[in-house]
Amino acid sequence: MCGIVGAIARRNVAKILLEGLSRLEYRGYDSSGVAINNLDGVSSHRAVGKVQALRDKFTAEPLDGKIGIAHTRWATHGKPTEANAHPHFSGEDLALVHNGIIENHEPLRRELKAKGYEFKSETDTEVIVHLIHDALKTEPDLLKAVQNVLTKLHGAFAIGVVKNDENGRFIAARKGSPLVVGVGIEENFIASDQLALLHVTDQFIFLEEGDVVELTRDQVTIFDEKGEVQERPISVFNHNVDATDKGEFRHYMMKEIYEQSSVISACLEGRISETKVLTSCFGAESEFLKDIENVHIVACGTSYHAGMVAKYWIEDLAGIPCSVEVASEYRYRKVAVPKKTLFLTLSQSGETADTLAALRMAKELGYLTTLAICNVPSSTLVRESALTLLTNAGPEIGVASTKAFTTQLTALLITSVAIAVENGLSAEKEQELVQAMRSLPAYINDALAQDAHIKVIADRFANKHNALFLGRGTMFPIALEGSLKLKEISYIHAEAYPAGELKHGPLALVDEDMPIIALVPHNDMLDKLKSNLQEVAARGGELYVFADKETDLHNEDNIVFTEVPKVDRILEPIVHTIPLQLLSYHVAVVKGTDVDQPRNLAKSVTVE
Repeated sequence: MCGIVGAIARRNVAKILLEGLSRLEYRGYDSSGVAINNLDGVSSHRAVGKVQALRDKFTAEPLDGKIGIAHTRWATHGKPTEANAHPHFSGEDLALVHNGIIENHEPLRRELKAKGYEFKSETDTEVIVHLIHDALKTEPDLLKAVQNVLTKLHGAFAIGVVKNDENGRFIAARKGSPLVVGVGIEENFIASDQLALLHVTDQFIFLEEGDVVELTRDQVTIFDEKGEVQERPISVFNHNVDATDKGEFRHYMMKEIYEQSSVISACLEGRISETKVLTSCFGAESEFLKDIENVHIVACGTSYHAGMVAKYWIEDLAGIPCSVEVASEYRYRKVAVPKKTLFLTLSQSGETADTLAALRMAKELGYLTTLAICNVPSSTLVRESALTLLTNAGPEIGVASTKAFTTQLTALLITSVAIAVENGLSAEKEQELVQAMRSLPAYINDALAQDAHIKVIADRFANKHNALFLGRGTMFPIALEGSLKLKEISYIHAEAYPAGELKHGPLALVDEDMPIIALVPHNDMLDKLKSNLQEVAARGGELYVFADKETDLHNEDNIVFTEVPKVDRILEPIVHTIPLQLLSYHVAVVKGTDVDQPRNLAKSVTVE
């Protein structure tokens, strides 16, 4: 959630650190700061708000030095204030940045206060830097002092530490929060995300759980949890130079909405032939498919909605039970695991804390195997899962997920069909489904053609404070996703219900001030849905209907109709997602909110 950047070089690192923070702005944050080690000691600037506020401080009072750490903070302990912003200090010469949450910070704080330490912030992070300062009294070597302190911490963390009399090195560590090492020529770096360092290197080392790393200008030394030196491979990041460029678009979110046709093509490439799903895409162990008797999907947020759609697909096509659960609930209950159950996780970043904790718990519970559907090949989730299916969406900068969601759905559809084939799906039906998938990118472009029409509709939401989304079958999870997008970036309170539940309570909310967004594909639920819409119309509700022409719905006094392409039923959830993304985007623009970095939210949720 927060962002870390660190650098050691033969040049001034201030610009490197500030640029790195700017590249991490998409993750969500409320304050930022930099600490730089130089001949005068460890100096720091901190600021509340955007990174630009920090840049302004550097303009007024430059800081120079060849070792430094920097941070963007997303508040967990303490309000967004300059005092709570990172880096945090103990004394004048020891500074630390931290991502994650220290669960036992309160007893540790009491112990430190008893020793005379004064706390200047409300954060859990300040505990760590004081503990290191205290450890240095008996163990003067910074590396060993940090290693000793880490054994006392419960929770998740990625840290970077600089000390004034350590002019030739700095220390970093990770446990439960992502951290990568960037390798340069006579300079080395750390960051919580590769994107933060692409302006200085494309070579990275991915730290594993419990790793501590000592960085000098010429060397990276990694120690595992036991303190033993380890060699980790260097990976070269192959990236599109335009990945962090908005191009012709006003916002990253809109750029990423329009990329969906191409990234879905990339997701399908190599996974389907003209007639079949290529099970080799799951790796050498694809034989696991024939043994699956149950599927358990665990995810958070948008990924959870994708999993809900997959439940319909798997049970419909394969005829085997599938359950879907929020990761933060799964990890805190006693789980009964049916025999031969596939444990499937979904995460855009592959660093979602609750999903990772659920995976680690599942590996102890006797599942058949674990499969991760993820967008980041180097992520912890991918490395710790037995099998992986990458979504190939490319970097997604906007906090509100768009292309990551539709590529997750695409990967889940591939997986569902593959499981179904092993459970008796006919070759004819498989070919029909594969042909439908091959047509998907074109249908996405057809849905995007409604952009101008949806932009006009969005003006009607300018003064709305609530909205209700309705859908049936696979459209219900898409209604949930649509409501989530609207609330995320426009701050309009929105809820979603199965349309058949209207009369069980939500109908009481319907009036002329409550827009009702309904997803109405032409399938065997159509007549039922039309009856639900009549219930709304009879009570003066204003309906925004997304449907294809064959539904015989059109604009009326209380119905605003938006055409969605008529597609194979299996594709309906993916195609109907597009107009809801466009609606949320244009409503947010009308309301003047921060589309790419909505308040209080973060891109990669690496804390519980």
